[in-house]
Amino acid sequence: MPMTFATDRGDAIPLHVVEAGALKDWLAGQLPRVATWVQTSGFKAELGQAAIIPAEDGSIAAAAVGYGDASARNRGRFHLAGAAAKLPEGTYKLVTDLDADTLEPEVLGWLLGAYAFDRYAKASGIKARLVAPEGVDAGRIETIAEGEALTRDLINMPACDMGPVALEAACVDLAGKHGASIDVIRGEALIEQNFPMIHAVGRASDQAPRLIDMRWGDHGPKLTLVGKGVCFDTGGLNLKPGASMGLMKKDMGGAATVMGLAQMIMALGLRVRLRVLIPAVENAVSSNSFRPGDILTSRKGLTVEINNTDAEGRLVLADALAFASEETPDLMLSMATLTGAARVAVGPDLAPYYSDDDAMAAALDAAARKVADPVWRMPFWAPYEKMIEPGIADLDNAPSGGFAGSITAALFLRRFADATTRYTHFDIYGWNPTAAPGRPKGGVGMGARAVLEALPGVLGL
Repeated sequence: MPMTFATDRGDAIPLHVVEAGALKDWLAGQLPRVATWVQTSGFKAELGQAAIIPAEDGSIAAAAVGYGDASARNRGRFHLAGAAAKLPEGTYKLVTDLDADTLEPEVLGWLLGAYAFDRYAKASGIKARLVAPEGVDAGRIETIAEGEALTRDLINMPACDMGPVALEAACVDLAGKHGASIDVIRGEALIEQNFPMIHAVGRASDQAPRLIDMRWGDHGPKLTLVGKGVCFDTGGLNLKPGASMGLMKKDMGGAATVMGLAQMIMALGLRVRLRVLIPAVENAVSSNSFRPGDILTSRKGLTVEINNTDAEGRLVLADALAFASEETPDLMLSMATLTGAARVAVGPDLAPYYSDDDAMAAALDAAARKVADPVWRMPFWAPYEKMIEPGIADLDNAPSGGFAGSITAALFLRRFADATTRYTHFDIYGWNPTAAPGRPKGGVGMGARAVLEALPGVLGL
């Protein structure tokens, strides 16, 4: 089903949203036969419940969905999407007033619930379609849903169809759609133009490593998004176990997320000078793989001792961040499926981020709550800097000891961001392991909607 609002042609089915505590009063306001039917059906207005109310001719006269109580709602999000999934196909129109702060994320969740990844097999999401309620910016919500769909599609694609070549093609398509320019540095040209770590990580693949550079907009603050584009990660010579390789098609989730965010920014016409940098590689195994013990010299001139070839994402991001910093953007963000330590810390549902900018953090936290895109601030903890300094080189890509893995990775990246640049790093998961309202199992965007909501205040747009 399309992730768009339906048109009301006069036959939309009235949809009542009923809180558990208000059920008795709501029933009292219905026709006796309706109240009897609803009660007989077992509808108790519990969160996610749905009840169809038939007309005398057997057609659907109306529907009701349960909204539970505040305690139940606080334990999740996109509750209307959960109930909508139980409604039969048709067009529905809300006849219950929801709080303004609740309405937009709830109807966005409904649209997101219509997503299905059906490239290789038949699949479907929510079949019930919703008329845009009064008071919401329908175009903006549809644009956000479109950006999220792009992110999900890219992550869900297997590496056989989403390697560095295909990721570049997807960026070219995105740029063409919005009139953005794009430049790509590939293969040996990475060495010639001083991107040695991107080249080292990706050189073992039969698809050449590349740095994708997309630009859009010629007015406003400079915003640079950097996304990790490791299209598949074997672990390199520090080979992952088979079970750990199963989801590595999603290791380009950072790239997919910044592309989805870029789609939102460009389609909404934000007044920024947008730049998107994606180092696109496959961390493969071959006779020319980079090795444990190698010391690489980065674009910035810092040397890096390779203690684990499976800590490759920070290497490709480092060259890209150094390159981005050379233009001193007003705001720079990186997104990456970088560490398992982040998942241990906050699980799959939260997007942890690092920022020294208290104003940015406050804006992100407020935006995340408003748009139901949860984030969690983590510390650039300076006392751990010594953990990434091995002595034999300036930096260690995989500190021993196993402690604070997400923090040390973030500290590593910060070394490549110019100190005068406002920099925020997201260590995302990019995957929903269990189906939830508005979020089927599979690839998912994390943090992008919160960033989009925060940008106007942060950049003074």
